Amino acid sequence: MRENYGENKRNILMAGRAIIAQKGFSAVGLSEILAAADIPKGSFYHYFGSKEQYGRELIEHYVAGYLELLERVLGDVSYGASARERLLSYWGYWLDSQCCQELEQRCLVVKLSAEVADLSEDMRLALHQGTQAFIDRIAACIEQGRDEASLHTVLDPQATATMLYQQWLGASLLSRLSRDRVPMEAAMLVTRRVLVAPQ
Repeated sequence: MRENYGENKRNILMAGRAIIAQKGFSAVGLSEILAAADIPKGSFYHYFGSKEQYGRELIEHYVAGYLELLERVLGDVSYGASARERLLSYWGYWLDSQCCQELEQRCLVVKLSAEVADLSEDMRLALHQGTQAFIDRIAACIEQGRDEASLHTVLDPQATATMLYQQWLGASLLSRLSRDRVPMEAAMLVTRRVLVAPQ
């Protein structure tokens, strides 16, 4: 019984993620989420105390999955990939995934940041803590690249990771407005220049 509870809760989170990635948090009703998850109407409060709690848990679930992705990409040292190569692979993944039509691949941070910052303190904190964790993981890879000399030794890992992450968030928003890859391709160009290996 408990196993079904956990599976149903996960289904509700995943179903809502795809819808919210398209419409935003406020525009999506609980009945729409439950219908997409194939969960009976009226069951929502069996799994979540409120829509705000659902939003916070959705963000936490997304953050946990994204950190696993970061670890796979940035921690993959197969074939002797340098930290610089792993970082460029990560940003390449961002460029490709944020331009695709698969809504479940869209970044919830990009979609929800402006909307929930003033809507819910719990959701704002979950997003803030999540993005800080992303930046910290990127910074750790930059530090490794600095130590192995695949990146400039003068780079400040935390400041560089913060700047690059902020740049890509902004580029993702602009790409949604322009409906093309140009802003993110420009972000990739800047990223390559920042991460250029020393001569």
